[in-house]
Amino acid sequence: MSAPTPALPPSELARVLPPDVSAEAYDRAIADLVDALGAEWVHVRPEQVSLYDDEFPVTGDRSFTASAVVFPGSTEDVQRIVRIANEHLVPLHAISTGKNLGYGGASPRVAGSIVVHVGKRLNRVLELNEKYGYALIEPGVTFFELYAAIQEKGYDLWIDAPDLSWGSVVGNMLDRGVGYTPYGNHSLWKSGLEVVLPDGDVLRTGMGGLPGSNAWQLFSPSFGPQPDNLFEQSNYGVVTKMGIQLMGAPPAAETFQITFENADDLGAIIDTVLPLRINTAPLQNVPVLRNIFLDAAQVSERADWHTENTPIPDATVERMKAELGLGYWNLYGTVYGPPPVVEQYLQIIEEAFTWIPGARFFTTRTRPHSADDRGAHTLHDRHRINTGVPTVEEANLLNWIPDGAHMGFSPISAPDGEDALRQFQMVKARADAARKDYAAQFVIGLREMHHISLLLYTKTDPEQRDETLRLVHDLIDEAASHGYGEYRAHHAWADRVAATYSWGDNAQRRFNERIKDALDPNGILNPGKAGIWPARLRGRGL
Repeated sequence: MSAPTPALPPSELARVLPPDVSAEAYDRAIADLVDALGAEWVHVRPEQVSLYDDEFPVTGDRSFTASAVVFPGSTEDVQRIVRIANEHLVPLHAISTGKNLGYGGASPRVAGSIVVHVGKRLNRVLELNEKYGYALIEPGVTFFELYAAIQEKGYDLWIDAPDLSWGSVVGNMLDRGVGYTPYGNHSLWKSGLEVVLPDGDVLRTGMGGLPGSNAWQLFSPSFGPQPDNLFEQSNYGVVTKMGIQLMGAPPAAETFQITFENADDLGAIIDTVLPLRINTAPLQNVPVLRNIFLDAAQVSERADWHTENTPIPDATVERMKAELGLGYWNLYGTVYGPPPVVEQYLQIIEEAFTWIPGARFFTTRTRPHSADDRGAHTLHDRHRINTGVPTVEEANLLNWIPDGAHMGFSPISAPDGEDALRQFQMVKARADAARKDYAAQFVIGLREMHHISLLLYTKTDPEQRDETLRLVHDLIDEAASHGYGEYRAHHAWADRVAATYSWGDNAQRRFNERIKDALDPNGILNPGKAGIWPARLRGRGL
């Protein structure tokens, strides 16, 4: 493979400069980066840098436009980059692979930042250990690549993949992504980080701090405070290595689908799920409840059902349900173990939901996927995801409307039926008023519920884009008034979300800022990430 095109001299470029950085200072920073990395790893051409724009744009301006992109090839390269940035006060925006679509993608929070594409060259599986069930990986390793490495070794291990597996394992964990096997809470299964701090120092967390330890990926803490979680959704360092613990493959697994007829069944479904889930049996994995629009978008387009720019009518929803063999709500989960245990758990789960009128129970065996039964598509796709096989089938959602994109609104609450119904009715009413389709899924953990609301819009239509952005802002404020907080946010509303966590005169934000200022006094690393601003840019309205 040929090397990337070398950078042009800075004088030949039309660029967006970072705040408080003169053209001369910026040119010196680029020259120093070229000296440190080589010209082939410093890109400044507009056509190269524009590849890092947000793929789901939420504004019509250049608020999230980078000025350059650099590709470190080692931890030492990352150290060199942050030291140069400190010298010239040029902000950096570090990414793993940049596939965090719906949350800004690869784009920086501060316009003019230099994107540090850590995973472009740091993309190796450094170690796979079957005996202890772990991997040590670099940020560029995708879920597909980790899966392939395990298959190549023939190890009896599973990964835990999110809905879309094209992104980085490290990046997904750092933004608190979730999956759907029993290892679905990704944050719980990291063990040992190598991190370049904003001043260029390198930290190995946990047992990695002890020279010669063989337990770095086995025991996440060590002695004293454990800082690992401080590097999730923060701007306190650049992770260059991460340990991830892997699930051993069970003897058997089977995935089920339960369809429910009515939108108002939501509360009863959630309240039935919780007692089956909280002790990890018989609901062993992370179950997901999806509405008809999300499942229909996997196998059809909106125009197949409704061509007007209005909410899809109830009569059309009934036709969708009938033709696809789905309910308004559709619950998916997987059980694992020896075949007799699998059968026993399936029976318990089926019996638990039969009291809800119209509920229908299927498994991959009783509902095979065929051209005549499009409604079985998601059942079989979830079976792959829930058994450690990465897919990208969920991207079919983007074909629902022309030039499809989505903005995400994802509050956290207790896994309670009243909370679920209140949130659903709130989002549905506002989405209908804004003429936006609302593809919903409720992801049920052991004691919490993620309500993933995907609000669909045509990304090439400025009016639709602006309407959807206003919709998200309104939902954030209304949800916070009920005590529901976002767990993840796009750059464009990260400050708004951070402000909703206002207890104790915004004690969380003030604490985060104190850590930021201590670790990164020049404010060069991912400024504004998750609403965490360094002192020199704080309150600037950037």
